[in-house]
Amino acid sequence: MNNIAESIDLQSEKIGPRLKEIRNALGMTVEEFYSPLMKAFNNGSSIENNKRNLGKRLAKDIIEYYNINPGFLDTGKGDKVLKVRPYHKKTFQPRPIDPGESVPFFDVKLTQLHAGLPDIFSESTPEYYVNYRPFNDCAAYLPVYGDSMNPRFVNGEIIAVKEVINRDVILWGEAYLVVTDERANSLITVRLLHQHEDTGKIILRASNPAYGGDTVIDKAAIVRLYIIKGKITRNQL
Repeated sequence: MNNIAESIDLQSEKIGPRLKEIRNALGMTVEEFYSPLMKAFNNGSSIENNKRNLGKRLAKDIIEYYNINPGFLDTGKGDKVLKVRPYHKKTFQPRPIDPGESVPFFDVKLTQLHAGLPDIFSESTPEYYVNYRPFNDCAAYLPVYGDSMNPRFVNGEIIAVKEVINRDVILWGEAYLVVTDERANSLITVRLLHQHEDTGKIILRASNPAYGGDTVIDKAAIVRLYIIKGKITRNQL
């Protein structure tokens, strides 16, 4: 079975749903099914929903671990499993998950987020989860669109945002994701923060000099504040 995954069209949009069929036939949850094989087991949902491709190595591991019929995975015909191995489910123990172990990536534009929600990401579905230790204390990964923050952040890069609990402690000149209420037109934006002479106000500034003019808002209008802890490129995911 060494090369069995290579004989399957893993790019087919049918692969994900067939994996889900197999998992459901075994009576297993996403965590039960993928956790023995994937550290970020939630990525299994993305694979089943065709939001993430199934790689050859993972396909081989899944087929061998559950003795899956590769013919069913490839064509949807025949038995789902060649020989049921119920001991996988019986001996399964959920792997303890560190809350900071992986961070959701939301492939959304800032204009798609809602400032009025207690959690601006609550109506967005993660594409997958990223386990990158330096940023595992962050709230989310988000893509960069546009060039207003160039050269600090380039279009296509991905930023890691960490919520600021104490908004009185701000690193002036650093980039933040700022979420405001109606007093600032429910603005959600990534900008450099600068101190205003009026301590009750704050300056939002683009890092791209082509975007002239500062935006000044009341500090009280900020409902959520996230520091941009760092960035990665898509090929690092």
